[in-house]
Amino acid sequence: MRQLLFTIALLAAANATAADCIVLLHGLARTASSMEPMAEALAERGYETTAIDYPSRKHPIEELAPMAVEAGLEACAEAETVHFVTHSLGGILVRYYAENTGIEKLGRVVMLAPPNQGSEVVDAYRDVPGFRAFNGPAGLQLGTDENSVPLALGPVEFELGVIAGEDTFNPILSQFLPNPDDGKVSVESTKVEGMQDHVVVSRSHPFIMKAPEVIAFTAAFLESGAFAGEDPLDAEQKED
Repeated sequence: MRQLLFTIALLAAANATAADCIVLLHGLARTASSMEPMAEALAERGYETTAIDYPSRKHPIEELAPMAVEAGLEACAEAETVHFVTHSLGGILVRYYAENTGIEKLGRVVMLAPPNQGSEVVDAYRDVPGFRAFNGPAGLQLGTDENSVPLALGPVEFELGVIAGEDTFNPILSQFLPNPDDGKVSVESTKVEGMQDHVVVSRSHPFIMKAPEVIAFTAAFLESGAFAGEDPLDAEQKED
């Protein structure tokens, strides 16, 4: 808790107002609770936040995108500007919806470990017994083959910052990925044409959204449209 409060306090360059609302979208096979530390930290900065639960394993991306994004927009209906912070699949949902429908009042977007170029793990495991049942139709759309939804999407046309992880949590899965990777997605695969900024942290895919430095980087981008040149936590410690 002390480290989280320190993270919140160190980035005070700009004061958010209730006019800004942040929608947080979790990743595949996760729930809104996985985004709670991030939501709480951003709420401490003065943002209105809403973490959306959506059934990530039950529907394809074409159905999940409007389901999740529109729920967030409805929760932020009174805000002047709506930002998004996403983990993994959540980022692809925002890209899909923005490209096919458009998002009014869209501000900045921060994607954590997004498979913007697909993941080779899906290619390798799609026919392994149990993979389809656990990951659902959306999971099968996150590969790098002809069925890849991320690869079918165009460049982003909104302010986007991407945070990638380079610590693997699973060496077995990592053998299918170009290094460096986070155990599910390679650093290179997180990139997408049109993004404003990109930063790499020493975190793994499942827990990247809870890391103090990731929360700090996210706040920095939401406030300024760019990540700091170095880890905000390290920079503050050097000043001390």
